[in-house]
Amino acid sequence: MAKMTMVQALNLALQQEMKNDDSVVLLGQDIGADGGVFRVTDSLIDTFGEKRVIDTPLAESAIIGMAVGMAIHGLKPVCEIQFSGFAYQSFHQLENHAARMRWRTQGRLTVPMVMRAPYGGGIRALEHHSESREAYWAHTPGLKTVIPSGPRNARALLVAAIRSPDPIIFYESKALYRAYREEVPEQEEIMEIGKSNIARSGDDVTIITYGAMLQPTLEAADVLAQEGINSEIIDLLTISPLDDSLMVESIKKTGCAVVVHEAPRSFGPGAEIVSRLMEDAFYYLEAPIQRVTGYDIIIPYFSREKDYLPNVRRIVLAAKAALQKI
Repeated sequence: MAKMTMVQALNLALQQEMKNDDSVVLLGQDIGADGGVFRVTDSLIDTFGEKRVIDTPLAESAIIGMAVGMAIHGLKPVCEIQFSGFAYQSFHQLENHAARMRWRTQGRLTVPMVMRAPYGGGIRALEHHSESREAYWAHTPGLKTVIPSGPRNARALLVAAIRSPDPIIFYESKALYRAYREEVPEQEEIMEIGKSNIARSGDDVTIITYGAMLQPTLEAADVLAQEGINSEIIDLLTISPLDDSLMVESIKKTGCAVVVHEAPRSFGPGAEIVSRLMEDAFYYLEAPIQRVTGYDIIIPYFSREKDYLPNVRRIVLAAKAALQKI
């Protein structure tokens, strides 16, 4: 198997799905000749032409609005929003139309579309370029929110998202785009949306995370292992719908948990995760659940960005705090 970055793996998914299905079309600003701001769509216009790789104006609401119409009339549009912080311009189209169409028409119409958006910090970007606002989309009924954590699952989940009959928000961590390479099979691979994964097995503490935060969480688990603490790490992959069952089963084994995400703390995905664990695994918990998150502020500029993001030290301290309360 070839070793690929996340950018290359996403490009492979798009290429293969476009070859397999003529109804798959791409649209977004600079995705054609320029290959997208992060080059995820690089060279696809050369293979499929400008009628299927469509360069649009700088108008997010128009991109998503056109995609909704395309999807209703039989196409499978995959939209690229250059940065997730620009997607709010299209919220009306996503919430009022894409998310509601199946319900509004009693199942007569569906909206099989994907909105891809780079999210999160870690690359010293400008304002509106580093947000982690996945809770907005996860809170919206009718939308599914997928956040891969590496090249291989990014490819498999994007294939699943393109084939889904319903609208998908597909968040891609900019910090992971070229962070490392992973073996990705040439043959078709697909993962089920709504299923999480055990990234590391252990029986002392459960650490639940997703997206870019998987890497510092794995590093924290290595540090904890040196002190004899075995962490079980759950990579959610999808935050809407959430895979409650895997989290609950892990809590039954470990008795304590830590939730890690870079989104702000208040009303973030971690709060929903903690709530569900309290509902479904309360009697197995031996200590309060700890959260390691971004802070309730706008993500800072370059010099303080690292202080905002969860890191290995904060995750290790949270795991130890949970264990000390047992």
